[in-house]
Amino acid sequence: SSGINAEYGRVGDTKAALKQLGCNIPIASVAAGFPEGQTPLETRIREVELAVEAGATEIDIVINRTLVLEGRWEELYDEVKVLRKACGEAHLKTIIATGHLGDMENVYKASMISMMAGSDFIKTSTGKESVNATFPVALVMTRAIKHYHEYTGFKVGFKPAGGIRTAKDSLHWLVFMKEQLGNEWLQPHLFRMGASSLLGDIERQLHHYCTGHYADSAVDIAM
Repeated sequence: SSGINAEYGRVGDTKAALKQLGCNIPIASVAAGFPEGQTPLETRIREVELAVEAGATEIDIVINRTLVLEGRWEELYDEVKVLRKACGEAHLKTIIATGHLGDMENVYKASMISMMAGSDFIKTSTGKESVNATFPVALVMTRAIKHYHEYTGFKVGFKPAGGIRTAKDSLHWLVFMKEQLGNEWLQPHLFRMGASSLLGDIERQLHHYCTGHYADSAVDIAM
């Protein structure tokens, strides 16, 4: 993870709480009509600006899927580009919500346009869709990243999100990234996993490593 994640309206509270604790953990924020991306563009822009003004150093936006499904590619580019501008110095992760895009051609085009418009990362899902990170979709997105790098020289990161629940799942994704994009894309500035549900299994594995057996409950882990 990039740090602590907060809704755009709670970034200021999060920053204040971290300051009280003496922590300097980066703050990432979901904004721009998350998770649907269907609010007016002016509203989405202002959400991004508010998050950055409050101290967020990374912004997650989600594209307007209607533009993809209707083939309005120039409008999609323009929207992502203006949201990129609203981020200022903050990094932009663009969620293309692959489970809603209909087919792999749309996944590729949405990935490429998001990168052309200035995204630092492209991300599979919000975690709210019925279909989230899958390897077939990831193959298309990482091929787009590879092609974009070949065309432009710019390296864009990749983040699968949703459905990554076990330590073994995370290892599969690490192997996948190494095979598709190489060792550099195993580093956190180019690869992240959206894996909030992974924490429990990591705790189980650490407990097993330390004690030789798996915990019977979360209480045992805490103890």
